[in-house]
Amino acid sequence: MPKKHDNEASTRRAPKGHFVVYVGKELRRFVVPTSYLKNPIFQQLLEKAADEYGFNSQKGIVLPCDEPTFQRVTELLA
Repeated sequence: MPKKHDNEASTRRAPKGHFVVYVGKELRRFVVPTSYLKNPIFQQLLEKAADEYGFNSQKGIVLPCDEPTFQRVTELLA
C-alpha cells in the first residue's frame, strides 16, 4: 500500500525506488514504488492523467481518480 504523507512532507523527495503521485480533489500525496510502472492497470491511470492534465503539470503527477479508488488499485498491485 502506498505511503501517505502530510503537507510538511510534500516538499521532500521520494525515497530511491519510489515516486510521488497526487490523488483526489484534495490532491493527497502518495509515495509509490517504481515497480508500479510495469503494471498495465497503473499504466492506464498514467495515460488517463496525461490525457486529462498533460505532461506540464506544475503539481507533479496527478492521477484522475478519487482516493478510495486509488487505494483499491494499489492494494491489488501490492
